[in-house]
Order: sequence, then C-alpha cells, then structure tokens
Amino acid sequence: MEMAKTQKTATVQPAAAMQERGYAPLQYDVKIHSLYPEGSCRASASVNLNGSFAIRGLKVMEGTNGLFVSMPSYKGRDGYKDICFPCTKEFHQQFHQAVLDAYQQAARYQQSAAAQGVPPAPGGPAQKAPRLT
Repeated sequence: MEMAKTQKTATVQPAAAMQERGYAPLQYDVKIHSLYPEGSCRASASVNLNGSFAIRGLKVMEGTNGLFVSMPSYKGRDGYKDICFPCTKEFHQQFHQAVLDAYQQAARYQQSAAAQGVPPAPGGPAQKAPRLT
C-alpha cells in the first residue's frame, strides 16, 4: 500500500509587515559548544531563535573561500540535504553572520585564556567555549 504525500502550507508575513504589526525583531542566542584548532571543522554550535526555536548540529567550517556555517543535514540518494535552512537571502546572511560572530568571539576568548596560561579543557582536542548571546 502506498501512502499519499500531503503538503500543508501556511503564509508567513514578511519581516517588514511583522514589524509594522509590532512583532519583536529576530534575536539569535548562539552557543558555541566546542572549538577545534585543526581540520576543516572549526566549531560546533546551536542557535535559539527568539527563545522559541532551537537549531542544533550547526558546524563552522573552513572552506576555500573562508569560514561558513554548515546546517544540520542527512545523507540522501542525491547527496547531503539540509534539514533546516534560511529561506531568504537576507535571513541567510543574518543567521550565518550571527553564528560566525559568536565563533570569532569564542576563538578570541580561547586565545586570551591561553595567553593568560589557563589550561585547555580536558577531554580531547575539542575546547569548550563560553555561551555567547
């Protein structure tokens, strides 16, 4: 027996319309879980949007064109597919910039701690970073 696929759609107001109606601007609570000094994966992270929606499994990656944010994904027949992702160019830029800013802040914190002689966190190559908002 083959199950029919159903799609449900909902209309969401654009950001300008949401602000006109008094909705709060989107706030990002970014947590850098671990920093990795070597390899292409530089950090693992999670993001909480307005305290209402959490995204786990983000990675800050080093690519040929610099740092980028890798969204949680699964391996399908046609390669890897993102589980969740920004749908507009503007949100994509804001989201990724928030994650990269938190990564840069955590990396500076780790360098500062190392310069002061604070030993790295135990437990392997990954270094724990503070929670940044």
